[in-house]
Amino acid sequence: MPRGRYSLHDPHDHTPLAEEHFQCAPGPSGWRYVSQLTTPAGDHSGSVDLTLDELGRPLRLELHAASWQVRGAALDGVTWVRTDPTGIHATEGNVAAHAFTGASPAFLVATTRLLRLTPSASATRVRLVAFTDPVLAPRTVDQSWTLLKRETHATDNDPLTVEEYQVTALDTGEQHTVHIAGDVVLAAPGIELEDLESPPSTFPAPPLD
Repeated sequence: MPRGRYSLHDPHDHTPLAEEHFQCAPGPSGWRYVSQLTTPAGDHSGSVDLTLDELGRPLRLELHAASWQVRGAALDGVTWVRTDPTGIHATEGNVAAHAFTGASPAFLVATTRLLRLTPSASATRVRLVAFTDPVLAPRTVDQSWTLLKRETHATDNDPLTVEEYQVTALDTGEQHTVHIAGDVVLAAPGIELEDLESPPSTFPAPPLD
């Protein structure tokens, strides 16, 4: 069960935004990721709790940020309920999308689990609902993902397989690269892995259709 810490920063000017203390692991249903976020000053600022099924679809999502809350799941596309800080007003949303995304590295791992790309595959388009900080406002985004290469590196323990993805925002054409090993993001724009207490998990083979 990997445990560790990511630092999150503005990808353009590198302003520190938060630290995300996480743990994650494959389980009977698929994969679960939980984390607590703190500000650069050390104050609690939010949390992430994401559970995927064995096909990479979001079984349950719960986000907290600035007293806002989102609960969501894959249901007729994706469905969510967003609650304001007072707890009085809640709005429900539904979009014909594949999954969720946001600032947390968890969503990058989740997207790769959903797409299950191979290095020989062409770019794959995916529609996601992004919840943007600081008030978890929903926004639908279209991206394309390509697995550029998969490399295995020797370590003091077991070999480590690293996958390099190219992600393209289809509305702007902006591209960036994401490096993932198992269920841990090694590098991505605005994300740095600062500490990792145990090796990334190895996912089982996908179920047959």
